[in-house]
Amino acid sequence: MIASVAIVWSVNGVAQIPEKSGQLLLTVSDDWNATVGKLYVYERVDGQWQQTLTPIPVNLGRTGLAWGIGLHPDNTGSEGDPRKREGDGKAPAGIFRLGDAFGYPPELTTGLGYQPMRESHYCMDVPGSPLYNQTVDAERVGDAAVEGSSEGMRRDIHYGDQQYKKGIFVAHNPANLSGAGSCIFMHLWKAPGSPTAGCTAMDETQMDRVLAWLHEDKNPVYVALPAAQYRSLRALWGLPPL
Repeated sequence: MIASVAIVWSVNGVAQIPEKSGQLLLTVSDDWNATVGKLYVYERVDGQWQQTLTPIPVNLGRTGLAWGIGLHPDNTGSEGDPRKREGDGKAPAGIFRLGDAFGYPPELTTGLGYQPMRESHYCMDVPGSPLYNQTVDAERVGDAAVEGSSEGMRRDIHYGDQQYKKGIFVAHNPANLSGAGSCIFMHLWKAPGSPTAGCTAMDETQMDRVLAWLHEDKNPVYVALPAAQYRSLRALWGLPPL
C-alpha cells in the first residue's frame, strides 16, 4: 500500500483491488473513444470474484474514456493514452472507490449511505474554486461560492430532467486537484446510447438493482477500462475474466 494523493493499493508496484473490497462494478468499452459499454457486477466469495447480476448496458462520456485519478498509480497506462481533464467529455478510467448514493427522494433502497439532494446542492466543476470537485449546499456556503457551477444536483429543477434522480458518487480525483476532472457519478441515462459529460449512466431499473445490491460495509469499487487495457491489466489488477 503506497500513499500518494490518495491511497494506492499495489502488490510489487502493480495496482490491485483493495483486499477489503468485496464488491466490484466493472465497465468495459470497445476502445478509448467508445461512448457506450457494459457494466459487470461481481462479489468476492472465498477470495474469488463471482458475477452477481447480468451485464448492464451503460453510456459513457461523449468523447469516451481517459485515465483518471483513483486507487491506481498515477503513471498507469502508456505515454500516448488520454488523461482526464476538466471539460474533456471523458469518463475516467481506472480503479475508484464508490461513495454514497444520492438522489431526489428522501430515501432510497440501498446499502450505501444516502444523501438526498435539494435545489441548493451543487457540485463544483469550476477550476480554481476552493470547493472544486465537492458537492456543497449553497445555503451553507453561500450563493457566491457556487457561482459558475454547471452541476446543480437537482437536475429536475435546474435543467428539467431526471438523470440525477438516483446516483452514486465515484471517488475520482479525491484530492480535488484543480482541472483534473470533477463531479463524476453513476446516474440515470437520458436515453440508451446518449453519452454523458463524463459519467457512467444506465437505465433506472438497472440502477435500482445496483443500488439495492451495493453495501458500504463491503467497500465497493468501480473499475472502468477500454477492452485492450482490460485484457492487458486483468491479471495484474486481479480482475475477473469476462
